[in-house]
Amino acid sequence: LDVDECSSSSQPCGEGHGCINAPGNYRCECKSGYSFDVISRTCVDINECRRYPGRLCAHKCENTPGSYYCTCTMGFKLSTDGRSCEDLNECESSPCSQECANVYGSYQCYCRRGFQLSDIDGISCEDIDECALPTGGHICSFRCINIPGSFQCTCPSTGYRLASNARNCQDIDECVAESHNCSFNETCFNIQGGFRCLSLECPENYRKSGDTVRLEKTDTIRCIKSCRPNDVNCVLDPVHTISHTVISLPTFREFTRPEEIIFLRAITPTHPANQADIIFDITEGNLRDSFDIIKRYMDGMTVGVVRQVRPIVGPFHAILKLEMNYVMGGVVSHRNIVNVHIFVSEYWF
Repeated sequence: LDVDECSSSSQPCGEGHGCINAPGNYRCECKSGYSFDVISRTCVDINECRRYPGRLCAHKCENTPGSYYCTCTMGFKLSTDGRSCEDLNECESSPCSQECANVYGSYQCYCRRGFQLSDIDGISCEDIDECALPTGGHICSFRCINIPGSFQCTCPSTGYRLASNARNCQDIDECVAESHNCSFNETCFNIQGGFRCLSLECPENYRKSGDTVRLEKTDTIRCIKSCRPNDVNCVLDPVHTISHTVISLPTFREFTRPEEIIFLRAITPTHPANQADIIFDITEGNLRDSFDIIKRYMDGMTVGVVRQVRPIVGPFHAILKLEMNYVMGGVVSHRNIVNVHIFVSEYWF
C-alpha cells in the first residue's frame, strides 16, 4: 500500500514548496531560489552569491532565503538596477566644517587659509596660531596678535606706523611731518620711535656752516672757527671745526661683528706732501667701551670708522666726543672735534 508522504503535516519538501506523491516515493517542486537536495530530500536555499561569485553584484552580495541582495561599500550607493554601485557625493550633506572635496568612493575635508584640519576627527578646522609658530617671533617686527584664520601685526603706540607690508614697523619722521613741539631756537632731530629737540649753538669764535646736513642715518651741524681780528689765542687754538652729529640706532642685543655707524673723512689725501698723520680718538662718553674707532683708507682718503662693539639695550643716550688730530712732527697742527649724539631705541627695528 503506497504511503502518501505529501499528505502528512510534516511537509517533507519544506514549507511553501510543492510536494508530488509517487508510488513508493515523492518529489519536490521547489520555489525559485531553492533546489532539491537528494540527500535530505527537501528543498534547500541556493546561495546565489557563492554560486555566481562576482557576477551578480558590483560590490557585495548578501544571500537571503530564496534570493539575494546587493550592497555597496562605504562611499557608494546602490544604483536603481539594484546591482551597480555609484559614487556617493558625501559633500552634499556638508560633513566638513569648511571645505569639502568629493573623491571617488570618499571625500576629503579642507580648511581655508589660516586654519588646519583637526588630527582628532579629520573634519573640523582649527585656527592656526601663527604667532605661536617657531617663526612667529619673526612674522611681525614688533607684536603679533592672533585672530581667527589670520594674524595682525602692531607697532608701538607712538613713533611708528605699520609699513605697507603690514608686518614691519616704520619710523615716523616727526621733524619732516612737522608734528614735533620743538621751539624756534631748537633743532628737531628725528630718532627711531621719536624725536629730540636740541639747541646746538656754536661756541665763541665759531660760526655755523650752512643748514643742518641730513644724511641717511644722521643729522649734522658744523661749526667753523672764525676768529676776531688780532685774537692770537683763537688763531693758535688747533681746533678748526666742531661738529654735532645726531644718530639713531636700534637695540643690538647680540653681536656677531662690530657695527660701523660713523665715518669721519679727512679733508686731505692719504699721503700728502707734508706727510701729516691723522690720529682718530674717542675722548669722552664711551660708556663701558661700547664703541671704538679705527683708521681705514678708502678711495685715496683717510677715514675714521666709529664702530659699536658691544650690545646696548635701549632706550639709551650718550654723547661721544671724537677727535681728528692732524699731526706733523709730533705736534698737532689742527684738530676737528665731532660730538656724536647717539640715541639707542628700545627696539631692534
